[in-house]
Amino acid sequence: MAVVEVKKIVFYAVSVFVLYTIITAPERAAALVQVGFEGIANAAMGVGDFMSELIK
Repeated sequence: MAVVEVKKIVFYAVSVFVLYTIITAPERAAALVQVGFEGIANAAMGVGDFMSELIK
């Protein structure tokens, strides 16, 4: 039961931090989101390239 409480506290703390960052520095927040999506896209392309090479 204590683990669930810790998870809730961490979730709320991260949510507050994200909202604070978006409100106080929207340009920086947008840049961080863009970097995150670029990383995910690059990872997906890498997996696709790997799978393509496995098939060849």
